[in-house]
Amino acid sequence: MIDARDVIRTALAAARAPCLTSSFQAECVVLTHLVRGERPDVPVLFLDTCHHFAETLAYRNELARAWGLNLITLRAGEPRVGLWTASTEACCARHKVEPLFTALEPYGVWFTALRREQSPTRAALQEVEPFRLPSGRTIQRVSPLAAWTSRDVRAYARRHDIPLLPLYERGFTSIGCEPCTSPPPDPANPRSGRWGGQKLECGIHIQAHVIARPKA
Repeated sequence: MIDARDVIRTALAAARAPCLTSSFQAECVVLTHLVRGERPDVPVLFLDTCHHFAETLAYRNELARAWGLNLITLRAGEPRVGLWTASTEACCARHKVEPLFTALEPYGVWFTALRREQSPTRAALQEVEPFRLPSGRTIQRVSPLAAWTSRDVRAYARRHDIPLLPLYERGFTSIGCEPCTSPPPDPANPRSGRWGGQKLECGIHIQAHVIARPKA
């Protein structure tokens, strides 16, 4: 397995303006811990969708204070609370996709906590790959935990005494916005509790935005 620290160090060595996105799920805080070990002041971008669990916001605030995070909270220019009732696609686009892609414009390297194990849509994920923003600008998306399992994530958190979001103790395994997140109905699929099974991704990490690498 590729060493996550090596991926992080290599990316940072060549990085122009790195950033990290976090929803404060387990893999996100593990990645934050790893990246901060190399670059303590790395900007941590958090999407305030106006629909988060209260526990998520409290945990974010607590960890940001404890770790001294360079936390940058993003929000849609015109939020619409409850838009998910009409369309989860429109809600994700307005509150997640658009504000994040706009915020990523000044950065050259984007660290994510994506893992191949999480979903079939992420099975071909590479540790480092070019990512085209809607503006046409290309940045590097770096996923140091791509090959990690959920067991790897939990083991790292235990070794480093990292507290995790309390919602995991209530049976949640993949945690997003409160109205569209439930404990997984399919225990074999940790993301089956997202969007009532209507979709697998919010639109941020769809493969259409990843530039295909030329064949050797």
